[in-house]
Amino acid sequence: MPQTYPREELQSDNHTVSFRVLGPVFFYFLTAGIATVMLGPLLPALIQHWHIQDAEAGRLFTASFIGQLLGAWFATRNLRRSILYGAAISAVGCAAMPWISFSAAPIALFFIGIGLGSGLAAGNVIIGTSVHTSRARLLALLNIAWSLGAISCPVLIRLSAPHGIRLFFLLTAVGLAASSFFAIALPHTLQQNTHTSGSSQLPKSAAAVTSPLPLMLAFASALLLYIGVENALGGWLPSYAIRTNPLLRASSIALFFWVAELIGRLLVTVLDTRIGEAPLYRISLALLIFVEVLLCVMAHVSPTNMVLLAILCGLALAPLYPLIVSFMINRIGNHAKLGRLFACASFGGALLPWFTGIISTRFHGLRAGLIVPTVGTCLLLLLSTTLTKRPIAHGDT
Repeated sequence: MPQTYPREELQSDNHTVSFRVLGPVFFYFLTAGIATVMLGPLLPALIQHWHIQDAEAGRLFTASFIGQLLGAWFATRNLRRSILYGAAISAVGCAAMPWISFSAAPIALFFIGIGLGSGLAAGNVIIGTSVHTSRARLLALLNIAWSLGAISCPVLIRLSAPHGIRLFFLLTAVGLAASSFFAIALPHTLQQNTHTSGSSQLPKSAAAVTSPLPLMLAFASALLLYIGVENALGGWLPSYAIRTNPLLRASSIALFFWVAELIGRLLVTVLDTRIGEAPLYRISLALLIFVEVLLCVMAHVSPTNMVLLAILCGLALAPLYPLIVSFMINRIGNHAKLGRLFACASFGGALLPWFTGIISTRFHGLRAGLIVPTVGTCLLLLLSTTLTKRPIAHGDT
């Protein structure tokens, strides 16, 4: 029999949610944001430290996001354990990173990814199903917490620089261990519903009941493409920037990118009600494609323009993920296979950054490699009609 969140823990009718439920989730997303994006600003140092090429560096992204795929696949079977144990596994992997060689690094990143995939998928389901009347806004706030962690990452790297990357990994491990400890406060009754019907708090759509597979495939593709595009840009733009102009610093470009994404997600909480979710989604995609095309065609990028392009990428990306998740839950409900959809997102994170590195090595330049996220964004735009379609209520004809 499907279980729902206890009324005393989640009071969706009053738009109030117990801090006991949401507090640990928001804190976990803060620390997970650091671990999720750390490869981007660390990549130049890791390439130099291990003397590897772009194609080999791309394997690091692949190992991490294959782990995230597996973690997300099973995450929603037990939401509480997914966050608690996921944070602990990632903490152990981060603690091991300073002491291992390149040959062992993919293994550590794989386990870090398992923890991240498990915890992030579970957190999105908890928040996305707690309040259905302002779901996109609450998901945007959750992703703001994640963005704060992403912003903290390059700052921590810069502060740790005098002591080497070892200190950064240890600090990140401590933060994730603290997240695991705080997750103990999550109620044991927190479970994912096993059907889209029954006692689910989410409204059912006819599509969710009669034919969920086409919708699930569409949203799986959208999540795959979005996470792939975000991580290809967030992971490779810092390296691209310092190759085009040695005066730039990888950590600075990463900081501008993630600060812009944070600002963009703050704007989502206002713009989604004024512009509308579907128009905001399409406008953001159009802006992102424009910026990516500029990155691919501009042979020489000044430091000022590089910073501006990184900021525009972050701003354009910001609304997409919370909107996709909001569209998804609105269309297919609190489905038992949501974890598999989030797993597809992790597959994109493994695939697109890896392809970016391969194309860069093959054509001797990251400018060619950035064609990969550009194509991914164009495919997201093609899916927009399916994703933004309003669900059909039972009484509609």
